[in-house]
Amino acid sequence: MSQTSGFVSVDISEFFGQSEKPQDSDYGIVVLTPRQREMYKSLIEKAQKINPEKYEVFQKRMRDLQELAKGIANFPSLLERHNLSGGERTPQSLIESLIEHQAEGDYTLQLPSKATLGKGFLVAKIHTFSSLAKFSKAIKEPEEVTLEFQSETNSMMFSLLAEDVYLNLIHDKTIPLEFKQELATSLLLLWEHRSDQNIQDIAPTLLKIWTARRKLAPAFGTMMGTSELLLLSMQLDDQWTTFIKAKLGDSGVAQAMEEFLFGISHEQILQLKDILRTKGIPAIGRDEVSKFLGVHIKADAGLDYRDFYSMYTLRRDNARVRARMGLSGPHKTIEDYFIQFVMEQNKEKQNNDSFAK
Repeated sequence: MSQTSGFVSVDISEFFGQSEKPQDSDYGIVVLTPRQREMYKSLIEKAQKINPEKYEVFQKRMRDLQELAKGIANFPSLLERHNLSGGERTPQSLIESLIEHQAEGDYTLQLPSKATLGKGFLVAKIHTFSSLAKFSKAIKEPEEVTLEFQSETNSMMFSLLAEDVYLNLIHDKTIPLEFKQELATSLLLLWEHRSDQNIQDIAPTLLKIWTARRKLAPAFGTMMGTSELLLLSMQLDDQWTTFIKAKLGDSGVAQAMEEFLFGISHEQILQLKDILRTKGIPAIGRDEVSKFLGVHIKADAGLDYRDFYSMYTLRRDNARVRARMGLSGPHKTIEDYFIQFVMEQNKEKQNNDSFAK
């Protein structure tokens, strides 16, 4: 039986709350939000006076981004009805197709062209804002200005991450159909505008988790990470604390959290536990992990957005393999679990608010 049996058409406009409507969409894709435009204008005016050569480079890059967005806008909107060579396409048919398609392997050729092209646009924009952050630091702008550009860069990186998470959850057979429809709708909106309200709300917490994790110095002994987790949770917000209290009893969440905390895979964690137990060693430091496992392990990473995304994708790929092969260990990342939890909580709140009216 088709997985979408009983599929109910959903008007995609219902998912646009006031706060979710794109704020600055020159070509459908959000080239610059009002905040980003203001930040860029302020810095570029200083660049024009201090370093005219850099000014021209940044101006050209921004024009290139606008041209990219304009070109992508020529492709059919994902939020409208179109008669294409393969037949009629509607937002509802796209949502249904995303849910029904359960083939293994890379999804690239299964996705709309606009989705793939938009991802390239977002990567180019991320690199642009990273360069602006470095330039801001180089000309000794106030620290808060540089941090603002870094924050915007990280938020865009989390939009890339959100795309992966939505696809992971849509293909999770344990998730109810109704929630998959909402995930698919969020994915369409992200593809259309390259901006996502869900992740904009969640990104600050994810960044806090990453920052707090780097401050921890776990002792690889019992490998349970209890003290590290408590320290981590104490530094974060109520949203994360609620998630930990509600979900840490789930073995998949606990294992995914362990991978995140220690920076090594579930399989390497088990191997290291066995080695330490056999050798009678109570605990080792993070810098000793590679020596005991016999391979180079990048168990730590900096605050650079590329480090976060790289280590996330490593955990994501390992989780997908386990799920496909039916192996033990986490079948989702901690980001998958957290974003799913927050979206479910938000949906429940919306339902309660509607009921209260």
